[in-house]
Amino acid sequence: MLASWYLAEAQTAAPPRIIPQPAGGGDRNAIPLYDFPRQRIVHHFIKEMPLRVSALRTLGAYSNVFAVESFIDELARAANADPIAFRIAQLKDPRARAVIEAVAKKANWKEGEVGDGRRGRGIGFAKYKTLSVYVAVIAEVEVDPASGVIKVPQAFAVADAGQIINPDGLTNQIEGGIIQSTSWTLHEQVRFDRDGITSRDWHGYPILTMQDVPHVEVELIDRPAEKSLGADEGSQGPAVAAIVNAFANATGKRIRELPLTRERVKAALG
Repeated sequence: MLASWYLAEAQTAAPPRIIPQPAGGGDRNAIPLYDFPRQRIVHHFIKEMPLRVSALRTLGAYSNVFAVESFIDELARAANADPIAFRIAQLKDPRARAVIEAVAKKANWKEGEVGDGRRGRGIGFAKYKTLSVYVAVIAEVEVDPASGVIKVPQAFAVADAGQIINPDGLTNQIEGGIIQSTSWTLHEQVRFDRDGITSRDWHGYPILTMQDVPHVEVELIDRPAEKSLGADEGSQGPAVAAIVNAFANATGKRIRELPLTRERVKAALG
């Protein structure tokens, strides 16, 4: 505990350690589920940090799925392929394919759909920790180029966690993760200077407000013959990827840093 560091006989902080794969820690979900013949994954483990840090929910999965799924979208664009069709073509896992196909149907995705400069949609997918729930998310964004504000009015999700024990609990977990991820993606960042953390209130650390919470529709795939995988924190990664890919779909521009602040949006749009 932090207070124990300042006792007369002070305790020392435990050293940081690597959580091994397959679950992983900072490298959680860094290994894509896609079947590419050549992959090289590099994990940079930094022991000494300028600030005391703790675990973001999902550990590394949020940022790693953001990176992987952003790049998959870029590959699809380079191949002149629909991003959903491209993903399905690179996946051998039938359950992975099933959640992507189901969310495309649920969202009434049109192959090759393109945004109009202000509105667009994007997809994100992951199997959390490569061990747990499969989640695919399609998010819709609205972009105001003048102010740099992004809104996420709607999101669709399909989840496969094996045999479902509590449908309402699973739905709530997926929905809550998407809302939390939307807040992270659009607003949340800890600011600091040479003296320490400067984000000390809700003005310095804004979060998503109720009026901007997206309408979320969740569909579950029940597999009674399969073991329960657990919902965990499975929707945060696909949600950030879906939002960022929707921005790229809407504007033709891609942002590779989070959160999607007004300054970054306006810089990207030129």
